Amino acid sequence: MAQARKPSRREVLTDGVKAAGVACLAGLSLTAYVESSRRAEARALPPPGALPHAAFLSACVRCGLCVRACPFDTLRLAELGDDAPLGTPFFIARETPCFMCADVPCARACPTGALDRDIPGIRKADMGVAVLVGHESCLNYKGITCSICHRVCPIRDEAITLEIQIIKGRRMVIPTVHSDQCTGCGTCEKHCVLGQAAIRVLPRELGLGGHGRNPAGRPA
Repeated sequence: MAQARKPSRREVLTDGVKAAGVACLAGLSLTAYVESSRRAEARALPPPGALPHAAFLSACVRCGLCVRACPFDTLRLAELGDDAPLGTPFFIARETPCFMCADVPCARACPTGALDRDIPGIRKADMGVAVLVGHESCLNYKGITCSICHRVCPIRDEAITLEIQIIKGRRMVIPTVHSDQCTGCGTCEKHCVLGQAAIRVLPRELGLGGHGRNPAGRPA
């Protein structure tokens, strides 16, 4: 029986370097995973019926079934470098908005309840809230009646209305978002004619503002 060859010192060192490299990459991947899970960027929106952020991250198993169930390829799973926690489903309104399927197939496909499978309808989706952020760039604020965000809104005259306002002595027609009706589908942001959308769909906590950090400013 042939005796097993003893590895050379060079081979031992090479294998050690390779193992260290693999361990380093694994550590970096884990670090990236943890860091990405801590943040939710303003561009990344959750699927319809998602639980509050922390609960969603705990319940979501990154299975991708909601992504497969979406008939419009709106949803995708986050990869390293994306604006959502790694492996979680999200969409970017400026690229592809939610088309507000009446039966909410993505939520129905969720096996863990990270998305509410019993959501009564898309109007209860609560993906985010539209905010008119570009007061200096919005054409309506320049006196030009654009209002494309109002015209494309799936629930026009409920989520977005046109309101007459007097600004610096000028009568203007301004798009106004009603947060209690807005689902955060992102259609308005998608169709804004400006290079940088004047209306943005933000995570609801960011769009509406949360409690301040100053204890004196918190409600009793």
